[in-house]
Amino acid sequence: MLNSPFQHHGLDWVAMALTFFAIYSLGNKQRRGFVIMMAGNTCWIILAFKFQSLGMIAANAVFCAMNLRGFICWSREAAQA
Repeated sequence: MLNSPFQHHGLDWVAMALTFFAIYSLGNKQRRGFVIMMAGNTCWIILAFKFQSLGMIAANAVFCAMNLRGFICWSREAAQA
């Protein structure tokens, strides 16, 4: 269960920190938040393979795709303004 805070070599902590920082960045209307969130999603996907959680893999793959879409759409809006 809860053996060590670094049981997953800190990847879970990195994924969590990236997710928090991405949400904070997006809340401040910073486009880089999408890229940071995709990095977090990638960490979560790696962990999901370790946990053998298909639902977690699928969810984070979709989240990553949605963040890519957000990044692209934000780019288009900035170019049109």
